[in-house]
Amino acid sequence: MLKRFPRFTVLLISAVLAGHLSAQSAASVTLVNAGRLLDPKTGTMLSPAAVLIHGDTIVRVGSPRQVQADAPAGATVIDLGSATLLPGLIDSHTHLLVDPAVPQEVDIKRTYNGNFEPGLLLTVAGMSPSARVLLGAQLAREDLESGFTTVRNLGHSGIDGDVALRDAINAGRVMGPRMLAAGRKIISVSYLANLNPDLAEPILQQEFLQVESPDHARQAVRQNAFYRVDVIKVSIEDDITPAEMAAIVDEAHRENLKVAAHAINTSSIQVAIDAGVNSIEHGNGVTDEQLNVMRDKGTFFDFTPTIWDGQWVKIHEGIVLSPAYRAALTARDVGRGKEDAALVQRVLKSGVKFAVGSDMGFYFPGKTRGEASATIFAGLFKAGMSPLDIIRGVTTNAAEMLGWQDRVGAVEPGKLADLIAVAGDPVSDITELERVRFVMKDGRVIRNDVPTVAHTTSRTSH
Repeated sequence: MLKRFPRFTVLLISAVLAGHLSAQSAASVTLVNAGRLLDPKTGTMLSPAAVLIHGDTIVRVGSPRQVQADAPAGATVIDLGSATLLPGLIDSHTHLLVDPAVPQEVDIKRTYNGNFEPGLLLTVAGMSPSARVLLGAQLAREDLESGFTTVRNLGHSGIDGDVALRDAINAGRVMGPRMLAAGRKIISVSYLANLNPDLAEPILQQEFLQVESPDHARQAVRQNAFYRVDVIKVSIEDDITPAEMAAIVDEAHRENLKVAAHAINTSSIQVAIDAGVNSIEHGNGVTDEQLNVMRDKGTFFDFTPTIWDGQWVKIHEGIVLSPAYRAALTARDVGRGKEDAALVQRVLKSGVKFAVGSDMGFYFPGKTRGEASATIFAGLFKAGMSPLDIIRGVTTNAAEMLGWQDRVGAVEPGKLADLIAVAGDPVSDITELERVRFVMKDGRVIRNDVPTVAHTTSRTSH
C-alpha cells in the first residue's frame, strides 16, 4: 500500500509540475518584433510592429508595447530590427517534380514539341517516380527558403508524386511549403504530339489522364480523387469539347475540388468559363468580354509571368546559342513585353479577381528553384502592375483562390504563423521579395539571415 505523502510534499510536487508546464507553454510562445509590418489587404504599414505566436498560430498583432504585455515569461523573442514583415508568399502555380534544362539549339530545331516537352519527356522516361519525389523534396525546400510558405502544384508529378511529397511535408519528414497537390493533369488525346508510338502510351499514362468523352472525363476526376488530390488541373486545347469540360468541372465540384484550367487562346478560355472552372491559368488570349464574365462569376485569373522581362533568354544561358537564335529570342521578349503590359492593364481594369503563380518548371542557371520562382515579381512590375498588387497576388488574393483564406495570406490573429521579412520596403522596391531574409512557417523559423539574436522574455508578471 502506498503511503500518504505529507501535505508539503504534495504542494512541492504540484509546484514543480506547474512550473514545468508553464515552461513548456512559454517555450511554444514566440514574439516577433520588426520595424514594419505590411498588411497587403489594406496596404497599410504598421511601424513598429510585433506578432505574438502560440504554437503554429498567430494570436495577436500590434505595436511592441501592446503585444509584449501578453507574452509570458520565457517566451522566445525574435527581434528583426528595422526589417519589414509580410505574410508568407503563396505560389499558386508550381511544378516541383520537374526541373528540365532547356535543350540545345540543334535539338530545339529538330523536335516538334516545343522547348519544354523534350525535357519533360526525358524526366518522365529517365527518372523513377521515387527519384522525382526526392527531386521535388529538394525544390520544395528551396521554394520555402525563398519565402514561399504555400504552393499549389499543378501537374507534371507522376501519378501521385506531389501527393506523396505533400504528405511527407505535412508529417515533418521533409522540409517544404504546405502544398495543394493536383496529381495527374487531365488532357486531350493530342496534348503531346509526335511521340514514338511504342513509348507514347506508358509515358502518357504516368503523367496524364486523357479524356475522349464526358464519361472518360468524370472517370479521370475520380481517379485523381482516389489518390487524394487537393485540386484538379486540366489543360484545355481546342479538342476538348464543352461537354467533356462540363463533366470535369461537375465531377470535381461533387468531390469538393476546385478546377484550375490551363487555357491560353480565346476559344479554350471560353470553354473553361462556360464550364465553371475556378481559375484560368495563363489566359494570354482572354478578351475584355471574357474578363467581365469571369468577374461576375468570381472566376480567378492566375497570372503566370514565368518568362516575362527577358527571363526566357536568361534561362537559355546554360546552352550555346548562335547569334541569330539569340537575336530571335531577344526580339521575342521585346514583343512579349508589349503583350504582357496590355494583359496586365486589361485584367486590372476589369476588376476580375487575380492571383500570381510562377509556373516555374525549368532549370534556371545559377538559381535555386525558389530564387527562380521569385524572378516573376520584376516582370510583373515592368508590365505595369504596382508592387502592392503584386504582393496581394501572392498573399491575400492567392489564399482566396486556393480556398485557404482562413489559414494563410495575412498576418492576423487566428491565421497560421507564416511570416517572411525583407530588409527594405517591398512597396517601394518589389525586388526586395527576391532577397527574403527571414522565413517562418507554422511558427517555426526556417531561415533567419537578419543580424539579430533571439532571446527570451524575463518578466515574471504583467
